[in-house]
Amino acid sequence: MKISVRKDSILQAVLISERITGKKESLPVLSCILIDTQDEVVVRATNLEAGVEVQVPADIEEKGRVAVVAGILAQTIRSISGETITLKTSDDGNLIIEAKGTKTIMKAIPHEEFPVLSRENADIKGVVVARERFLRGIQAVIYATSPSMIRPELGSVYISIKQGAIVCAATDSFRLSEKTIPGGSVEDVGDILVPLKHALEMVHILEKISSETIAIRLEETDLDIRSGSVRFVSRIVDATFPNYKEIIPKKFATEATLLKGDFMEMLRKARIFSGNDQYVGLHVYPSRKIFSATARSNDVGEMSDTIDAAISGEDIDINFHIGYLADCLSSIESDSITIGFGGIGRPMVIRGVSDATFTYLVMPLNR
Repeated sequence: MKISVRKDSILQAVLISERITGKKESLPVLSCILIDTQDEVVVRATNLEAGVEVQVPADIEEKGRVAVVAGILAQTIRSISGETITLKTSDDGNLIIEAKGTKTIMKAIPHEEFPVLSRENADIKGVVVARERFLRGIQAVIYATSPSMIRPELGSVYISIKQGAIVCAATDSFRLSEKTIPGGSVEDVGDILVPLKHALEMVHILEKISSETIAIRLEETDLDIRSGSVRFVSRIVDATFPNYKEIIPKKFATEATLLKGDFMEMLRKARIFSGNDQYVGLHVYPSRKIFSATARSNDVGEMSDTIDAAISGEDIDINFHIGYLADCLSSIESDSITIGFGGIGRPMVIRGVSDATFTYLVMPLNR
């Protein structure tokens, strides 16, 4: 194998692929990336549950394959100052990296051991959606996913691609976030559950590429996304996402409309004084036109802040975890928010005043 390639092109491909590599000591080849120059230059990585391949423009002088440890290759390429790099294999199968004034030899692992990524099924039609809109939908909900896969449906991001819209949702049973992206695709793809760790990698990859659109295919066990020179494959979860529509309250005992920035600053201060518990008490008294928050810690002290809000309904004192309230605010695109309180022990719902595409539900704390 021998190719000449621009440093920035191969480095981006290696950095994208490095995040997908596995960490299983019993399979050291999973910590490697495969550089394949048989037909075109392609960089591949997989952890057996997800995989990525990136096409790299390069001049191929000799065809071949080589598998090397991703982290070492990334550090080596990053340290090279030249614009063009030559990659070639030695007689004993190792990788030689050459550039102006530098030469590095990297130990290779037999590429025959490298797992094969699932192949594209030409019989399955894909749909094309806007990359930025699809990315924004996942980013708006992913933080509400459970970090545990004990219940796979809660440890996954739900994506529903329909003709009218793309709906993304996530829940860890204590809170729920839903984002609707108008437009959707030309046809229904169906409902998809992507495990959190793979959804995070998918977000990283979609952030790195510049294509305006992505092509999505849904096969029996895999989600296949292609955009320009990048293809990402992830196993999907065979489970049913909760029917969350039924738990979103239609009416509220108390409602408040306030500036998102004011609420964020209130929570930021409350976080300082809440100690390890990270509890904040919200106190809404429509009769006295008061919307306030309190937090208390034996080590730090206590705070009580009141902000301007248009409020109606019943008086209420209720406690929440600060992180659960603050996490959703960056996903709301409007400057003002509405908060609907279902009552003591019942969920609260946060929406943007001019952003009907996002809904966030959070359960109160028993305290």
